Amino acid sequence: MSRLDILLPFALPPAELAADLRKALRAPALATLVARASTGRALPADEPAEGFHRALPHERWLAQAFRAAPDGNSSPPIAPALMRRLGAEPGAGSWFVVQPVHIHVARDHLVLVDPRQLMLPEQDARALFDIAAPLFADYGKTLHYGDASTWFVRADDWHELRTSTPDAASGHNIDIWMPRGPTERDWRKVQNEVQMHWFNHAINEAREARGLKPVNSLWLWGGAPADATLASNYTDTFNLSGWTRSLGTTAPAMLPQILASRPQQGLALLDTLLEPALSNDWSRWLDAMHMLEEQWFAPLLEALRGGALDHLSLIATNDTGVAQFAVSRLSLRKFWVKPSLAPLHS
Repeated sequence: MSRLDILLPFALPPAELAADLRKALRAPALATLVARASTGRALPADEPAEGFHRALPHERWLAQAFRAAPDGNSSPPIAPALMRRLGAEPGAGSWFVVQPVHIHVARDHLVLVDPRQLMLPEQDARALFDIAAPLFADYGKTLHYGDASTWFVRADDWHELRTSTPDAASGHNIDIWMPRGPTERDWRKVQNEVQMHWFNHAINEAREARGLKPVNSLWLWGGAPADATLASNYTDTFNLSGWTRSLGTTAPAMLPQILASRPQQGLALLDTLLEPALSNDWSRWLDAMHMLEEQWFAPLLEALRGGALDHLSLIATNDTGVAQFAVSRLSLRKFWVKPSLAPLHS
């Protein structure tokens, strides 16, 4: 039996725009799938004491699925697993992900810009890392280079910090999203040191001359002990990118390749809606949804009808929740249920 879960970050439109987006969305295959599916809540309806979650719903869903739920309200503890995926061995201690970022100075607050917008090349990243590493060493911390957008720091005494994922904080006043805990001031000290050394650096001046945002800060998250491991019931994972590479071996794959592999229990991440949603570009979000309809939803519907796939589960999210739509060949026979996108907005 072939089963496939597809995680769709931000496939659920925001409530205030749902009616207008539904009118503009042309997705008959998706409408058939969600209308004839059985639905359910894919995350517990908990409310942290802080009043907000430090990870987006799809990130929390992944952490739950891969048994990497943090203790308390914090980001998924994936730093050691991501280090291993990038070819490094964390050894001992507690490790965090450190990402070079741009923080926009607004009139009366600071806003984290989506790190995807940095477009930081390897050469510039290495040069900025070489500036930052000795500053971390001055505070007794080891900085490790993973790739241009992903660095790591060993900070055993920071293990109690509650941190936020960059996607959860993107576009917001960073104040409430900053690390909180007994050693938060220690983090801010080294962060400020790096910011001062990067300010007006030749690399950033050259970036601004090319119309790019300067790299002016660092974002800390994903802390976990070096021996932390991840596990799940999935036999195959597809299209994991960014930090989700920590969750399993993967390669970019289109649906025909996935179906040909006959996954016993597969998971595919389709994150093309994430960036337009984080930037509130709903025209681009519609374009991405129409692409998904053509390349994924319509072929998935045919795969179910034709028996190439036995069971499909669409896990759709927005910035507040997760909805799961489970579809089988049998449920598609509910001919009396008319196709409708309404379940995405209810």
